[in-house]
Amino acid sequence: MQSLNRSVWLAAAIGGAIGLAACGAIPTSGPSRSEINASGSGTNQVSSQGIQVVNVTDQIARQLYAGRKNTDFAATLGDNSAFQQQLGVGDVVEVSIWEAPPATLFGGGTSDAPTSSSLPTGARLTKLPTQVIDGSGNIHVPFVGAVKASGRTPSQLQALVAARLKNIAHDPQVLVQLARNETSYVTVVGDVSSSTRMQLSARGERVLDAVAAAGGVKQPINKIMIQVTRGETVALEPLETVIRDPRQNVPLRAGDVVTALFQPYSFTAFGATGKNEEINFEAQGITLAQALARAGGLQDSRSDAQGVFIFRLEDQQALNWPNQPVRTTANGKVPVIYHINLKDPDSFFVAQSFMMDNRDVLYVSNAPVAELQKVLNLVFSVAYPIVSGVQTFK
Repeated sequence: MQSLNRSVWLAAAIGGAIGLAACGAIPTSGPSRSEINASGSGTNQVSSQGIQVVNVTDQIARQLYAGRKNTDFAATLGDNSAFQQQLGVGDVVEVSIWEAPPATLFGGGTSDAPTSSSLPTGARLTKLPTQVIDGSGNIHVPFVGAVKASGRTPSQLQALVAARLKNIAHDPQVLVQLARNETSYVTVVGDVSSSTRMQLSARGERVLDAVAAAGGVKQPINKIMIQVTRGETVALEPLETVIRDPRQNVPLRAGDVVTALFQPYSFTAFGATGKNEEINFEAQGITLAQALARAGGLQDSRSDAQGVFIFRLEDQQALNWPNQPVRTTANGKVPVIYHINLKDPDSFFVAQSFMMDNRDVLYVSNAPVAELQKVLNLVFSVAYPIVSGVQTFK
């Protein structure tokens, strides 16, 4: 009778443990491989939410790589034309006016002007006091009034002043010089040795000049991304690419902000990987194979090599999606789960061409036997105290 009671208690304990396992009470780091695959096959409630599940093949990896949007300084920030220094609000300019004899407007000027074959003998020179370009972008010239200076080069401004004086002065000629530069600067910040404001000259400083002016970058160049902000335009390019391709070393413009970013991208590793954390990676990008290595690889004791997944918000045009209609997020992205089977030797080559994106989630599911082991551990942890208690009171 006692043996029967012990068997009843043991059966109840095992049944309770299995019941807990069946209702999802067993601890786990995330969904299983079968649950994720079911989300894209229409057999799971998740599939009704429009999540795409795509098995990664060599063709898929190549298609995604070909569609990657790489920023290009040369295309985004304009051509490599020579820099022309434009005047701006706050710049200080000096205006000199020569009037040919007989001087009718500036007769009180000096006649000891520098000799030039383009100036008549006895031409009168009048130097106006230095002026700060006002908040409206203007300077003021006697007998002419306000003249728009902001946004013009010194040569353009002197041509405009001469044209305005043409009908009131005798054969006027004008020279405009930038006495003090207050606006033609580029700001260099980020992971550089010393943040600085670099003055632009008529030579036309370029991106690498700005990096050099800040003392260079503090990290290896293959881990640095250069960001150039020009008005509302923001362009990014790996520093290594700017060095290797002279076309990307574009001229800078006044007001540009050059930022050196160290490992600006990251992915997050979850599940049966060596470590679960956010991992930064460099500007040139990394492959799935590199990402797995940086996450500590797959845990041999619990990982499912057939269950490696990358969760990503992808561009709508990236692939022909299997689930229709295609669900998109508020910003027009498609939620997609890329699946790769590392039990297949070919997948290791695919993993070397599948590129990780910023904010990807890398997830490795637990192996079915690992889940079974959890169930058995739970069964024994519940059954053993009961059996021991029964034997004690035997």
